[in-house]
Amino acid sequence: MTPRLLPPVATAVLLATVMCACTTTPPAATPAQTATPPAGAPTTLTVPERYVSAESPQDELDSLTTWTSEEGRTLLIASAKSTHRLVVFDADTGKRLREVGGEGQAAGEFNRPNGVAVYGDYLFVVERDNHRVQVFTLPDFKPLGTFGDRELRSPYGLWLTETEPGELEVYVTDSFMYGKKFDEVPPLAELDQRVRRYRVQFDQNGRLRSSYGGSFGDTTQAAGLRMVESIAGDPDNDRLLVADEDRRHESTLREYSFSGKYTGRSLPQDSFAAEAEGVALWTCANGGGYWIAVDQLAPLTVFHLFDRATLAPRGSFEGEVTAHTDGVALHAASTAAFPDGALFAVHDDKSVTAFDLSEVVRVLGLSADCTR
Repeated sequence: MTPRLLPPVATAVLLATVMCACTTTPPAATPAQTATPPAGAPTTLTVPERYVSAESPQDELDSLTTWTSEEGRTLLIASAKSTHRLVVFDADTGKRLREVGGEGQAAGEFNRPNGVAVYGDYLFVVERDNHRVQVFTLPDFKPLGTFGDRELRSPYGLWLTETEPGELEVYVTDSFMYGKKFDEVPPLAELDQRVRRYRVQFDQNGRLRSSYGGSFGDTTQAAGLRMVESIAGDPDNDRLLVADEDRRHESTLREYSFSGKYTGRSLPQDSFAAEAEGVALWTCANGGGYWIAVDQLAPLTVFHLFDRATLAPRGSFEGEVTAHTDGVALHAASTAAFPDGALFAVHDDKSVTAFDLSEVVRVLGLSADCTR
């Protein structure tokens, strides 16, 4: 098939907001963090969830992305690490629709799937223990090909952007660790391999071609990426934000340029009381917008908002249920149930929740440019 490509505006919305997050310590999940908010942190307001899906604890849900059909139906796709598959939900209702895949190494099978991202009618899935990125066509979930298996050692998250029609730059975080418990951070000199870059192309027949473009990561004691998780980018501002989850040092999101240079900036000091997890860019009119970053807390996850351009804090909110969140996906396009878009989040590894973006704007007093 020749997959449908999104129009430029819709593509920008999806590519700028896809994210992934994962639990770094294998094979067990990281326990929920309970922590006191940092001194001087903004007041955390409440935005009730629009829905909470039925629980499936056996899946160990991790990362999220969305896809919209030509007819306008939006699917919410989640990676399920422990059952080695994808779980597909109706994004408007949270109803579980189907599962895709199972454990294995063949095409269409998975071994600890983590990060997920959508470009047009293509789905990208990172597999930690198959050390690769697998690509599918949508909506049939037909395997198209893989890349990265020669370089990737313990991949987790990915983010992608279109550099020209049919050609993508794909960034994959690689959180390989040492020691018997896989909890020892590599020597500083090896931290320049924390983010790997790939050039991916699709020909007129939809065939996949890829090439490795090298790796990057700061290697200093102060700012080295120790346990990499989520990654997201903003092409208009030449900015990549990379989450470092290691609380033994400082868990935050660090800023890199698209060339792989660390800028020396990170999200404001002491923004996170627990682990910095999922991150998504909410692009608004006139070049404005917000970064949304997960603070992986219990009993309730806190979602911090930062100014798109300056990275200054712009408010924080929590739901009434959502806790211990790994992945989020921001879908800024209109759907039947969410005319102004939605933020989807993983709840406690076992279900998905949805927040109406118009309610986030209202409660936090954000710019009306961010809703239609």
